Amino acid sequence: MSFVTRVQKTFSELEYTGKKKQTRRDRFLADLEQLVPWAQVEAQVAPFYSDTTGKRGRPAIGLSRMLRMYVVQQCFGLSDEGTEDAVYDSQAIRGFIGIDLGRESAPDATTLLRFRRLLETHQLTRVLFETINQHLASRGLLLKEGTIVDATLIAAPPSVKNREGKRDPEMHQAKKGNQW
Repeated sequence: MSFVTRVQKTFSELEYTGKKKQTRRDRFLADLEQLVPWAQVEAQVAPFYSDTTGKRGRPAIGLSRMLRMYVVQQCFGLSDEGTEDAVYDSQAIRGFIGIDLGRESAPDATTLLRFRRLLETHQLTRVLFETINQHLASRGLLLKEGTIVDATLIAAPPSVKNREGKRDPEMHQAKKGNQW
């Protein structure tokens, strides 16, 4: 299911549209696409979102994409890195945001972080979700946060001994049964 209309579909989009079952995520994102007043939400953020036309550096990512990526992040309870990974992992999310990985790369976690900070700095996060929730409530719907498991492995030292081979005073062991 592709949410963004293009003149010609890529092979990966054609393969995806041929799948037999529509997932809950597909249905949820299709509903968001139809029910959220995107033009109104974009109009609220547009005065604060800078256009880099005529300036140095890489062109800015479209406001529509960044808003959709932010909404995905909030709806599924993802970190910035988790959202970037979800875009690469999920065709449904890519279609919702409007990204074709055959033609372009997804916005990275740092770009999303900067966008989120922009929204927070100008106190737009609450305004955006109030607008969305009011619009949904007028249709008898309610938007709640969900989660996708966003596990992270954290490196930890394998031993409590330091480089000199002596017990590191900052490391402690836990109680196991009645032994320390």
